[in-house]
Amino acid sequence: MNVLIVGGNGGIGFAMVNAVLTSFTDAKLHATHQQPLTANQVDVTSRANSDGLRLHWHHLDASDEAQVKALAASFDSLDWLINCAGMLHNKSKGPEKSVSDLDADFFMQNLKVNALPTLLLAKHFSAALKASRAPRFAVLSARVGSISDNRLGGWYSYRASKAALNMLIKTLSVEWQRSHKQGAVLALHPGTTNTRLSAPFQARVPADKLFSPERVAADLIEIIASASPRDSGSFRAYDGSAIPW
Repeated sequence: MNVLIVGGNGGIGFAMVNAVLTSFTDAKLHATHQQPLTANQVDVTSRANSDGLRLHWHHLDASDEAQVKALAASFDSLDWLINCAGMLHNKSKGPEKSVSDLDADFFMQNLKVNALPTLLLAKHFSAALKASRAPRFAVLSARVGSISDNRLGGWYSYRASKAALNMLIKTLSVEWQRSHKQGAVLALHPGTTNTRLSAPFQARVPADKLFSPERVAADLIEIIASASPRDSGSFRAYDGSAIPW
């Protein structure tokens, strides 16, 4: 089994790395990072590779097509591709409370980080995934990207970027029904997870709805592992329930 986790050194991404290493002991795992690996991530990598190369890291900006293309060229086949990369805020901007807070550059950055990479990954890893007998292409979306579930408003840039991502996933699933007939393309909502991304927005989250990255990773890996071609093009929450587009 050959697995690639994009954004593998983020909060959920690294938990997914650990979950795959634990659950699939015969898997060869590749993961990407933009920021330097932490001491803990280096230690986990060393232990994983102590008896053979099981975990290999690649530096990647997934919004840079040349970099994605170059990485894809090193894969002949790939069973799972999981995109965990994304953004909700940066050092100076966060989700908008009203339309008056909209900043055009921040809006475009959301689209570049949250939507574009999935399309580039699908384009350049299509051949490697097609070589698998049961390919899985999964991305982390968010419930706030659901148009029909939007009852609170606000968060224009993040909502729009995740809604765009959802459309890309749905459209890709239609195309790959013809070309990747045994595959499944999935949009996954992890729930509110205790990571740096959600840290500024956790104050009003009930304790039982703030999940650890490890719990989320286990839930999402189970969904991916049990998915069939019939599930392709679906938008699922961490508990497996369907979310309306």
